[in-house]
Amino acid sequence: MNSRPGFWQTLLPEDCILCGVSDARSGLCGDCHRALPRLPPEQCPVCAIPSGRGAVCGACLAAPPAFLASHAALAYAFPVDALVQRFKYAGDLPLGAALGQLLLEALREAPRPDSLVSMPLHPARLRERGFNQALELARQVGGRLGIPVLAAACRRLRDTPPQAALPWKEREKNIRGAFACTADLAGKRVAVVDDVMTTGHTLNEVARILRQAGAARVDCWVVARTLRDS
Repeated sequence: MNSRPGFWQTLLPEDCILCGVSDARSGLCGDCHRALPRLPPEQCPVCAIPSGRGAVCGACLAAPPAFLASHAALAYAFPVDALVQRFKYAGDLPLGAALGQLLLEALREAPRPDSLVSMPLHPARLRERGFNQALELARQVGGRLGIPVLAAACRRLRDTPPQAALPWKEREKNIRGAFACTADLAGKRVAVVDDVMTTGHTLNEVARILRQAGAARVDCWVVARTLRDS
């Protein structure tokens, strides 16, 4: 892993983002870092949901997604959910830098792709928010790992209702046909970077479009994974 200091590292807070103590490591003190909600070690290698003995879960066996593997740093539970929302909706970039560092920790043994693609925002949502949190995470991770970020490879065609506001059964239909890819990805290995993976429908739709553009393999890299009983 490239350890040279860069722009994102200069944004890392010197005090712990949770308890405020000084001399924090990657934005978190040791105690708060150890107390973060972790995913169990035995999880589905495809979608990162907890799974007995680390086997592919029933959902991925019944309907294999377009992505091959998922890597998530943490479970989407307190205080990670609050940190993600503060970064996403309040534009707190130092929080994003800390979350990106946590994602990097989860990628130590992940296969390295040729390129990264961030979950795209519709232009209307981008104007409203002012930045794409997934793109900022992708730039941080890509910069540290030496992997190019294809910022314009994938775009969002429809400003769909937020997935979180919909019942789980309606989310796949909501996102169908919402993306397009203009890049030539023939034979490329690609990782899609996002902040949170909930049902996986949105990531699957993006992966499907990337596969149509020629990608040989698509993985998902996310900061947090929502558990099904959450």
